[in-house]
Amino acid sequence: MPCDPQELKHVPLFALLDDEETAVLAAQVDLKAFAPRQRIYKIGDPGKHAYILLSGDVQVTTIDEDHQEVLVDQPGHGEFFGFASMLEQTPHQTSALAVEQATCIEVSRDDIATLLQRKPMAGMDMLTVLGHQFHASQHLVRLRASRNPNEVIEEKYTFGERIADVVASFGGSWTFIIVFGVVLTVYTCINIALKGEAWDPYPFILLNLFLSMLAAIQAPVIMMSQNRQDKKDRLRSELDFDVNRRAESEIQNLSRKLNLVTEKLSDMDDLLRERPVAGGD
Repeated sequence: MPCDPQELKHVPLFALLDDEETAVLAAQVDLKAFAPRQRIYKIGDPGKHAYILLSGDVQVTTIDEDHQEVLVDQPGHGEFFGFASMLEQTPHQTSALAVEQATCIEVSRDDIATLLQRKPMAGMDMLTVLGHQFHASQHLVRLRASRNPNEVIEEKYTFGERIADVVASFGGSWTFIIVFGVVLTVYTCINIALKGEAWDPYPFILLNLFLSMLAAIQAPVIMMSQNRQDKKDRLRSELDFDVNRRAESEIQNLSRKLNLVTEKLSDMDDLLRERPVAGGD
């Protein structure tokens, strides 16, 4: 089915093409209609064509290392899918399924080549659009990539915060308790043994002053480290929430597919019931 040049104007990839370039491309491409639940292409099919969605709903999926189906993309109006495989002439690495009645523009490598032969500057226009989409994809990957909360926080560590963590780690250990207990015992024993010549006789006023100063300094330093730990816990919670949300989305997709399978089985059961019994009246 021939394509209306005006339809191509609504496709972001061809938005910068002029009227002549659009007319040349419209004469090459075809419109394809897909019924609900119809497979557009599957993983391993030759990448002869790419598609641009004009109407309907299409899901692009792939299979991960755990052999689970993962939703890669759900293109909107004017967005393309299967484009990289078409350009490279390699088998498709994803599968595309029309969830509902869908109309797409089917584009081949030869269609693009014909356009570039007749209108060479059209290539720069399309490369400009592809560059914008590539940067958007990179930004999306950075946002959705799994992050290690420890690494994220390590990047923002300051020298003072590192010292606070070291002080808190040492102050909350048995090493600190044993060393501190030994120092206090030696200090008090020496001052008791010196009697009248002691520099800090009982009740050890100077020692109490040092202990008060140590507690006054140590407490806020330990609180700084605890605040750092709270930030780590909060970041872990946010990352866990993102993972759980994606898992929930996958479960919902699986549930929807099971419901569709159930509906198809019910339809087949109804058809079988409606068939006349062989040898009947």
